[in-house]
Amino acid sequence: MSLHVVPLRVYIIVFLSLMLGTALTVAAAFVDLGWMNNLVAMAIAATKATIVILFFMHVRYSSRLISLVVVGSFFWLALLIVLSLSDYITRGFLGVPGR
Repeated sequence: MSLHVVPLRVYIIVFLSLMLGTALTVAAAFVDLGWMNNLVAMAIAATKATIVILFFMHVRYSSRLISLVVVGSFFWLALLIVLSLSDYITRGFLGVPGR
């Protein structure tokens, strides 16, 4: 197994982008965006998580199999979230018995 040496410049750019993402998160918390507050916060968090996964977990420099496992795990997470939310949303459809 060969090791991929990542230049220090890449880690500095990743650090600065994560700090920018943190500053955007704090700035978005003080701005009232209405119904888009959660959407903007989740988009910033997803972007930061993607940067962490790609560079700090070295997925960007690994084989296609590792990338496939990461994509599959996110698909599985999305499937679990969608199924859980569909159960939660439809709980009130039948109403309360006896009323």
